[in-house]
Amino acid sequence: MHDDRTRVQARLRRFIRERLEPAVYTAHQPVTVEHWQVPDEPVPFSSAVAQSYEPTPRNWRWGRAWSSTWFRLSGTLPAGWDAANTEVVCDLGFTAEQPGFQVEGLAYRADGTVVKAVSPRSHHLPCVVGDDGTLLLYLEAAANPDVAGTYTFTPTPLGDKATAGPTPLYELGTVAFAARDRTAWELLQDVRVLDGLVGRLPTDSTRRSRILHGLERMLDAIDPDDVAGTAADARSVLAPLLAAPAHASSHRIIAVGHAHIDSAWLWPVRETVRKVARTFSNVLDLMDRHPQFVFAASSAQQYAWLKQHHPAVFARVRDRIREGRFVPVGGMWVESDTNMPGGESMIRQFTHGKRFFREEFGVDTEEVWLPDSFGYSAALPQIVRGAGNRWFLTQKMSWNQVNRLPHHTFWWEGIDGTRVFTHLPPADTYNSQLTPDELLHAERNFQESGAATMSLVPFGWGDGGGGPTREMLAAAERSRDLEGLPRVEVGSPRRFFEEAEAEYPDAPVWSGEMYLELHRGTYTSQARTKRGNRRSEQLLHEAELWATTAAVRAGASYPADDLRRIWERVLLLQFHDILPGSSIAWVHREAEHDYAAIASELIGVIERSLAALVGDGDAELVANALPTAVHGVPALGIGAARAGSDAVTWQRAGDGGVLMENSGVRVVVDSRGRIVSLVDAATGREAVAPGGAANRLVIHRDTPTEWDAWDIDDHYRRVATPLDADAPDALEVAASVDGTVVVTVGRSFADSRFTQRISLSPGSAAVDLAFDIDWQEGQKLLKLFVDLDVHADDVQAETQFGYVRRATHENTSWDAARFEFCAHRWAYVAEPGYGVAVANDSTYGHDARRMMRQGGGRMTTLGLSLLRAPRFPDPEADRGDHTMRVSIRPGAGIRDAVAEGHRLNLPTRRLSGGRAVDPLFDVDGEGVVAETVKLADDGSGDVILRLYESTGGRGTVKVTPRFSTSGWLLTDLLERPVGDRSSTVPPALTFRPFEIMTLRFLFTPNPPQEPRDQRATVPER
Repeated sequence: MHDDRTRVQARLRRFIRERLEPAVYTAHQPVTVEHWQVPDEPVPFSSAVAQSYEPTPRNWRWGRAWSSTWFRLSGTLPAGWDAANTEVVCDLGFTAEQPGFQVEGLAYRADGTVVKAVSPRSHHLPCVVGDDGTLLLYLEAAANPDVAGTYTFTPTPLGDKATAGPTPLYELGTVAFAARDRTAWELLQDVRVLDGLVGRLPTDSTRRSRILHGLERMLDAIDPDDVAGTAADARSVLAPLLAAPAHASSHRIIAVGHAHIDSAWLWPVRETVRKVARTFSNVLDLMDRHPQFVFAASSAQQYAWLKQHHPAVFARVRDRIREGRFVPVGGMWVESDTNMPGGESMIRQFTHGKRFFREEFGVDTEEVWLPDSFGYSAALPQIVRGAGNRWFLTQKMSWNQVNRLPHHTFWWEGIDGTRVFTHLPPADTYNSQLTPDELLHAERNFQESGAATMSLVPFGWGDGGGGPTREMLAAAERSRDLEGLPRVEVGSPRRFFEEAEAEYPDAPVWSGEMYLELHRGTYTSQARTKRGNRRSEQLLHEAELWATTAAVRAGASYPADDLRRIWERVLLLQFHDILPGSSIAWVHREAEHDYAAIASELIGVIERSLAALVGDGDAELVANALPTAVHGVPALGIGAARAGSDAVTWQRAGDGGVLMENSGVRVVVDSRGRIVSLVDAATGREAVAPGGAANRLVIHRDTPTEWDAWDIDDHYRRVATPLDADAPDALEVAASVDGTVVVTVGRSFADSRFTQRISLSPGSAAVDLAFDIDWQEGQKLLKLFVDLDVHADDVQAETQFGYVRRATHENTSWDAARFEFCAHRWAYVAEPGYGVAVANDSTYGHDARRMMRQGGGRMTTLGLSLLRAPRFPDPEADRGDHTMRVSIRPGAGIRDAVAEGHRLNLPTRRLSGGRAVDPLFDVDGEGVVAETVKLADDGSGDVILRLYESTGGRGTVKVTPRFSTSGWLLTDLLERPVGDRSSTVPPALTFRPFEIMTLRFLFTPNPPQEPRDQRATVPER
């Protein structure tokens, strides 16, 4: 039988290649092609149509990287041809079958209405001719380079317009009228499904034998010299095979049309704007021809781009949304990374995304759709449910290198105990073509088989867009009820989730994060992008706090539109190939420019708000945006500046090192610039492990097996060069004006330079490390290690609204696979009764290990990944200047770790003015953090206070508003009531571990809330 199969399939495939595929188009008639090359960045249709076009020679080489060329296509339908069975085929010079990673185009009628896109798997246009048979189309062609190639990860200059060069990339192919034989095309789809099915059926299967026999009879029935005349007979031979129904117990698959469109990756953001228009226009064209077709698309940002740049296409999308066929999903602004965005950012991904869908389409999305992000934070279930979502979908966990997640349909439980119904499509792809191979893989791979009967598969070309094709819809129709395959129904995500949850309400539970055992380098790559994100998040926190305070206390105008616009840019830059550092140079260059502009604008908002609050005067004041009081200044308020009374002393040690000390901390830096002793006065205990140091800088070889910018492989540990093996280039000591003592250590490595400033400030409980680095390495990883004399089986690492525990051992394959992990502003290493907090201002990649220490015993070493130098897709990634800060606080508790993370990231602001300003709220309670103060999104003027429990314990807090309010109520994350309004101040609020709570206070602006004049309490200069 194996010989029969080989013989029949060899004959079949030659027939397909040489006879059937060429028979789909029976005749071609060239059209006239003219062109106009856009001088620089893309232009709209209205500009392009007014240009002068020149004749295009045959086989013209065109398209330097990232350029655009407009082609004008004209001609007359050949006599006797039927327009309904004629298409215009356009080969722009496609170099591979995968769309989205090379040249693609968008066609317009002469009146500017969009027709559809062309790409390698959808290179046809409808024959839109006038009554006189004449054709006139304009085609905007984007000469996007194939940066990925075959994923050889070779450094390439193609990732930026500035380095890509002028060489044309493409050769124009056939552009012609083409007479289409629908029967031959349908036969081709029949054959592809049956041929694919035969390859996956058991060799002794009766069904397999019948299909092989039927295919052979079909080959006998069709005349290779007259495919058009005999294709119908051939289809009739195959019809009984395609009519055989699936078994009653067959797995059910809901197939959802989809096009994963990365908002930036191997192309810039501006190109994604065009990819959205091309993909969505293709989808609309398919919907016009296939009434059963349902398509789901995420990312409110992409719909917003469509509305701005293609309002007519957007209006057509809106119409299909009303019909329920074009389905917004995800409810997020973009498909963001979920490891590194701060807690408030994750909330805003949903509030901005869901608000857009609600305002534009009247749709409240309930399906979180994140197929391709690089792991999923354990804080996400609470945020997902708090934003009004019921379900969660991802596919990326199938990429794990070592361990397989044990479920495909399950309840996912977050750090606070919240659960969300979750599905991982067992097809293991979000770019399915609905081939028999993919469908049977989904059925056989489904881990809930027996307890549940259904799964979801997203189908359509993706990453670079493209979406479903008519061939995929043909495959779906033939697989709807076909013996040997699971039953396939085209439907919506909501339909799947409602039926799956009803069928399997007692699904198993997965607790904690979904850690992706791959792409660990994304916590570190492109450090400037990550630093820009962290700074933007903190500036937004300040801007909202002070603008809200100024609106309530001083009647200032709240810059709601500006803040919304800035938030949406920050949210875009958290996309899962931008913030992780896995995009081309152009993307990150643009991100750094955006972050600088964002910082400038937010600082302006902050300064104007503070000026309105403090008024004129020369009193020295401190604006404290921290959730805790500092140096006598209240949390979230403005108070008088006070000089610290705790001096820092220092002296040279006998070996040339430095000893510095204040009333809380004693620090010893040896002659090699290493912190070899760190003792807090409260416990008197040494934090640094014997023979270790609290600031070891080590450079590792960093040569991932593949996926350069994405991956750190565990073999990096085996080759390391310590930077502190020898004496530093310089070691100097100085005291600053405020009494801080700073030890400056200079080092060099190859062409890189490192300046480390070790500082101790009056009254500080922590030693601060600041790094200025000129990084000129290639394929190297810079780590900072903190060697601690602490016996810890795990490390508590901050995530959104809480922390997760990271093992310091490798007892299991799951522990070993987490050799690099993400932490936000702090990590905490502790044993009973003693702990050390390590905070940072821009670093995410960490590791933690139990290691042998000098003299025996174990020490816990915390590593921070400061910089990388991957070669692909940006060959110059991370080269240049960097500044970053770290603090180490010995003798700390978990609340101290939280506070240290805030201190390092939210420095107080000094200013001059006429009065101190009370905070809007007093928040009295241990472990509960006031995360956000803002005005309500609906423009009502109500004040929003968001709190969370930060330590993993039960927390009780008393919140007292210090402004005129007519009542308060508890809301969800979208600021919608979840309880009755109360006219009294909130009672003591009880929090479960890591619970987020949002309170809405109804602001009464009359009488106006004037700033409290505290001139008498502000000391004169």
